[in-house]
Amino acid sequence: MLEAYKTAFITQRLNLSPEEAQKFWPIYNIYIAEVRQANADYRRNGDELKHEEARLNIRKKYSVEFLKAISPGKINDFFKAEKDFEVLVIKELRRRQTQQYPNRP
Repeated sequence: MLEAYKTAFITQRLNLSPEEAQKFWPIYNIYIAEVRQANADYRRNGDELKHEEARLNIRKKYSVEFLKAISPGKINDFFKAEKDFEVLVIKELRRRQTQQYPNRP
């Protein structure tokens, strides 16, 4: 369900045309699989530096791949939107925790 919200958020933020979306989302799905693998590797080995390096390398690789679907400006907007979505989710989790446990510091 959260992934559907993320898809809608990014689609709206990038103002993807149907043609762009058709090309973008298959590339994104491969991108996100690599990001998840890097995160899983980090959970196993706990090496922060390797994790950050892996994430940066994935972003660099896909900044080129995404050119097959969207403009360079939209690629930058995508990476910003991805961060903004994470912030939005964290804020919502905190809001819900505050409602559930109002006396918690």
